[in-house]
Amino acid sequence: MLKLHGFAVSNYYNMVKLALLEKGVPFEEVLFFGGPGPASLKISPCGKVPVLETEHGFLSETNLILDYIEQTQPGKALLPEGVFAQAKVRELAKEIELYIELPARACYPEAFFGAQVDPAIKQKAKAELLAGLAALKRNGAFAPYVAGEQMTLADILFCYSVDLAYAVGKKVFDMDVLADFPQAKALLEHFKQNPNVQRNAADKEAQMPAFLEMVRTGKR
Repeated sequence: MLKLHGFAVSNYYNMVKLALLEKGVPFEEVLFFGGPGPASLKISPCGKVPVLETEHGFLSETNLILDYIEQTQPGKALLPEGVFAQAKVRELAKEIELYIELPARACYPEAFFGAQVDPAIKQKAKAELLAGLAALKRNGAFAPYVAGEQMTLADILFCYSVDLAYAVGKKVFDMDVLADFPQAKALLEHFKQNPNVQRNAADKEAQMPAFLEMVRTGKR
């Protein structure tokens, strides 16, 4: 059985977990916070979360893990048929990661953990985030899913990146970054009704107090 190492507060962990749940793949969750310690680096070369443990060994990096799951596991397809269509899904997923998730992440300390982010970093993050959302609006189909009628890996990235980017906009920039992007708002609302997304949200809420205490004390 596959084992998913990580913790429920991590949006990247929840991406992989949602893919497994959507496909109906049996898996075991293993609490793992990553970090620079020898035990962490033994299974995750950069000490990052999540890690997927397979019969052949450990895999890190979320996009790679999602592709591995799609190529090796039965159940609901999260990629369309056809080489170009699959490449388009991966293009959209990569754009969401690089141009929406990463700029928003620069502001997570201020948005969610009570810290202050340097104004220059916030200004750069805001410009990059708005540009990334504009690119997604141009490139995505939203019919109703990011790449078309079928839920795909791009939606997995969307679900756990654009929601946080929206929160960053509200909390850090005091603006609705999706004000002119109703398709994205509608898709976020759609995912809030998804039972697997709801399960992940409940697990995140349950684990949040312990995670915040770990952040406060610096003890993993």
